[in-house]
Parts: sequence; structure tokens; C-alpha cells
Amino acid sequence: MKIISIANQKGGCGKTTTAINLASTLGFNGRKTLLIDLDPQAHATLGLNVDDQNSLYNCISKLTPHKLKIKEIIQKVSKDFDIVPSNVLVGTLEQELADEIGRELKLMEVINEIKNNYDYILIDCPPSLGFLTVNSLRASDEIIIPVETSRFSMQGVDHLMDIVHLIRERLNHPVKAKVLITMFDSRLRHSFTMLGKMKEKFSGMLFDTIVHINVKLKEAAVMGEAVIKYDKYCRGSKDYLSLAREILTLDRVPNLPEVKITVPSRPSIEPATAPVDLEQKEAMVEDAINAKAPYEPSERMQELVEKEAQEFVGNTAFVLRAPEAKSVYVTGSFNDWSLDETCRMVNNDGVWTLKVNLKPGTYKYQFIVDGKWQEDPSNTSIERNSFGDINSLIEVKD
Repeated sequence: MKIISIANQKGGCGKTTTAINLASTLGFNGRKTLLIDLDPQAHATLGLNVDDQNSLYNCISKLTPHKLKIKEIIQKVSKDFDIVPSNVLVGTLEQELADEIGRELKLMEVINEIKNNYDYILIDCPPSLGFLTVNSLRASDEIIIPVETSRFSMQGVDHLMDIVHLIRERLNHPVKAKVLITMFDSRLRHSFTMLGKMKEKFSGMLFDTIVHINVKLKEAAVMGEAVIKYDKYCRGSKDYLSLAREILTLDRVPNLPEVKITVPSRPSIEPATAPVDLEQKEAMVEDAINAKAPYEPSERMQELVEKEAQEFVGNTAFVLRAPEAKSVYVTGSFNDWSLDETCRMVNNDGVWTLKVNLKPGTYKYQFIVDGKWQEDPSNTSIERNSFGDINSLIEVKD
């Protein structure tokens, strides 16, 4: 079980968006996840359309007339995703507990009651460095600091790291810090300039995943849903699925279902499904290959055969064993990463297959299993892409 704080004192850096969507994608990957909304503004609670009548205030405060246990205020968002809501009363805890001994341990005491019920507990901290944020860091194993590509956001990281060091020294509690680049606009040269500076400044702390600007993230918040539920194929979903996968990989979580890919040694066409023009091309190539020595084709025929032979594309068979999957796609650089019915794989007793016509060359690809993007775990030929995600590579030889 791991507890992760998500914090940055600078507002507008994607902190709550990250908290909601990371929790959702961890749950989507089958990890029992709890999101604790510790922000008195209650943006995570509002962003998921959750009732905020009760909050952590009812669990921590000694003045509340309606004292509750944390398990009594947990609300279910989806199958493996729960939330502890917040409201404006949470902000009054700062003043109420200001002079109390052990005030930095209050949140940890509450979490201890239910932590064994979850694989991950995420805490959406307020945009400040006060009592609530210190409580969150004291209860956490790690902290994720969302940072947009701006100078002011970088300064916010410095101030937050001061608190992390203080907690390590004063409270003897080390917290591992990771920086997540959010709201990245790949259309701007300035974004790449700042990205370079952040890689220098936060070397060893940066996630490989980068969260890009995506309007679907805002639309999902307006609808009160996590982006993966609102539109699981959009860029925002892909980015947060990649982040969840990176966290699970760092925690040494086992790989997803086995995926295998086979490349035929020579081009082949299934007569029942091949387009007519490909059948004609294959016939011309086979005629040329199998022609007897006495046969001398005309010069025009020879040119045509050579041209067609160069353009002829063999079928590359993608195979995925995933008996529990409901839908599987394969997409990559061979189709400009498009997602439509032409790249839907066919299920035959739990074995998903699809033949794709590929010219000789090297291609990048990923599988999409029930909306989850994943590389081929059985293929050791991989590369890190610009999104911080992993593409599998396949070479089709001439």
C-alpha cells in the first residue's frame, strides 16, 4: 500500500486534474484506490459530482457536533475508485488545531483506520504550505508535484521541497518527490525551452510521462467525470494511463496480459478477405517468380512486375492472447495512430488477431485493450516517445 500526496502551492498547474485522473486510471488498472480531497475549495469533490455534506472535518475536528469515522464518509466513484470528499469546513482545521500537540499527525491517524483496504491512497492537497499540506506529507510515502512549463511554477517546486526537507529533518520522515510536467503545449517553442530547463533543474525527479493540454480534460471536469470515463481514447486519457502505468512499473507491478506478434517469412494474402487489387498484384508477382526459364516477358511487362513487386505489401499478423478483453485494437505509425474499425482485432476463443498490410520498414505500434494503451511486453524492441510513453517497434523486411 502506498500513500501519495499531490501538491503545489501554485494554483492552475493541474494539481486537482492530476489527482482525479491518476486515481481513476489506477482504479482502471485494477488497483483499489482512494482519493482524499484535502483542499477546502473541494475541487476534486466538485469535479466528480460527489456529495460534500460530510468531510474530513467531521473526522478530525473536536468541535464538530457530528463526529464520524473516515469509513463512514467514503463514497464510491467507480469499481476500484473511492473518494473522501471535502468542503469549506476543512479550512477551519488550520486554526482549530494550531496549538495542539501532535497536530501534524492528525491525518495519518485517520488514514491508519482504512489504509489496509487500498493499494493506493492519493491526497489532493490545498494550494498552500500550511497545516493541511504538512499533515498530508507526514502521512505520505511520496509526493507528486505537478508543474506547468512556466518560471513561477518552478519556483513553487523549490518552496515545496523546502517543506519536504523540513519534514525529513524535524519529523524524521523521508518523502520521495517526483515532478510531473502538466499542461504542456507542444505547439509552442517556449514549452520546449522550459522543458529543457526543467530536465536540468529536476534531473532524476521527473516522470517520463508528460501531460499535454487537452480540452477533453476540462470537458470531463465540467461533466463531473474522470477523463477516462468521459473519453477513454482522447490524449488526456492516454497521458494519465501512461502515468499510472509508469507508477505501477516503478512499483514493480506485474505486466499486463501477454501479447505476441508474428511476422510471416514471405507475403501472403487470404483470398477470402484480400482486396481484388492485391490479389491481382500477388498473381503478377507469383507469375514472375514461378515463370519457367524459356519464358521471356516483354519489357513493358517486366517493368510492371518490378513496380508491383516493390509496392506489394505482405500481411503482418498481430496476435494477442487476452481471454478477458472485450475489445482490442492495434494502431501505430503505419496508420498515423488512427483508431477505427480497420484496426479492430478479431476474437477467436480469447485469441485476438489482425493482419495488417505493411511495406518493408520499421514501425511503431501499441495495443489498446479495453481502452488501455500498452506496449508489447513480449517485444524487447521499444523506444520512449515524446509523450513519455513506450512504443513497441517492429521491422518488416523486404
